[in-house]
Amino acid sequence: MRYYVISGEPSGDLHGGKLMRGIVAEDGEAQFRFCGGDCMAAVGGKEGMLYHYTEMSFFGFVQVAMNLRTIFGQIDRVKADIEVFNPDVIILIDYPAFNLRIAKWAKRRGIKVYYYIAPKVWAWKERRVKALRKYVDRLYTIFPFETEYFRSKGIEPVFCGNPLVDDIVERRRNLPEREVFLRENNLDERPIVALLAGSRISEIRANLPDMVALARCFPECQFVVTAVKWIDRSIYDRYLAGSDVRYVCDRTQQTLAMSEAAVVTSGTATLETALMGIPEVVLYHVPWLYEKLKPYFLSIPYISLVNINLGREAVREIVRSKFNIDEAREELAAILPEGAKRERMMRDFEELREMIGGEGASHRFAKDMVKSLKR
Repeated sequence: MRYYVISGEPSGDLHGGKLMRGIVAEDGEAQFRFCGGDCMAAVGGKEGMLYHYTEMSFFGFVQVAMNLRTIFGQIDRVKADIEVFNPDVIILIDYPAFNLRIAKWAKRRGIKVYYYIAPKVWAWKERRVKALRKYVDRLYTIFPFETEYFRSKGIEPVFCGNPLVDDIVERRRNLPEREVFLRENNLDERPIVALLAGSRISEIRANLPDMVALARCFPECQFVVTAVKWIDRSIYDRYLAGSDVRYVCDRTQQTLAMSEAAVVTSGTATLETALMGIPEVVLYHVPWLYEKLKPYFLSIPYISLVNINLGREAVREIVRSKFNIDEAREELAAILPEGAKRERMMRDFEELREMIGGEGASHRFAKDMVKSLKR
């Protein structure tokens, strides 16, 4: 069968590549055309890629507004490419602002639409539920709590686990020895605290200064910022100058695996850290206007996927417009070895892992897709 897969972000490319491998295992004659990245190209071939996600990633109102002509041009070109490829199904991966437009167009032309990794409509922009119900033939979710949510909205989703588990298991198999990791990254023997400051420049600017200030309170520990390769090192160096915080690039899971604790922004990183069993504090510096308006546009009480899934504050969320270093220091001290909250948090993480499910999710999702299409 012929599969057209669309992802516009790094995480979508990662999960899309694993999904495509699962599809090939279930459908030996699978043909792919896609928008994504290197992970998807490793399965579908670079010749099958229309756009790399780096050409499609526009974040924030200002950046989107400045690139509207480019975005709408890309949407039109993707539509034309789909018509030429004539797929049996379009598989959309998250990236809702773009993908829901494709879903609407495809549904009107009788093309089957599967949505893999449902948009987080339970947190914001709930109006998108109507579009999912109307234009998507099969909705795949990666969090167990989403099942009841979408059922309450008239959609019967498919949950097969979370593909992040597959990524963690795969990377754990290739972890270096601690001594090798320390030597390769110019680190010393002190306990490591990982700093996950975000994957966008705006997040680095907002969160890293507070994290560096917190690091100065714990000279007995070694704080390491886990940088991402698509952000120039000079952005990080601007905030690390004069501090003892170390820089490690493109080795987030390796750094976490070597850490005693972590300070993390919101997003998937909070879940990844918990599934790896690393105690964490969520720290996010927000504009004062966001702090005031948060109750009016955010429909859930938490920003961490750990707390959202467990339905309680298992990890402390410090989301403030004005950083309180005493509060942050107290919370981090409580989850370091011998800290008062560490053991309870580890038990919460075990509950979370059981809830999310074991490895093999990517293949299970792929198997369901192929089976439903053949049916």
